[in-house]
Amino acid sequence: MGYQVVHQRTSDLTGEIIPDNEVVTVALRSQGKVFDATAAELSGLKLLSNVVELEYRYPDKEPESVFCTEAELAKLIPADKMEKFDALKGRRTGYSPRA
Repeated sequence: MGYQVVHQRTSDLTGEIIPDNEVVTVALRSQGKVFDATAAELSGLKLLSNVVELEYRYPDKEPESVFCTEAELAKLIPADKMEKFDALKGRRTGYSPRA
């Protein structure tokens, strides 16, 4: 007689078994948490569209995430100016670690 261990994914919301091809892993970035669910379980969320996330990085306190609409951001920063900004990853223009 032998044993077989079968691992099955389950919803963290309902505890129901989820087939691998239906698992949606959700990252709650601001809470630093992650959970598994199905698209059907998540369908009840009211989603926002045309929203932009900004991270304010202050010199003397923790970063703060804020949200605004794309239209509000465009009022503050025109597209031609946005194109000239540095990429999020990599060094800032003019920065040298040797300086």
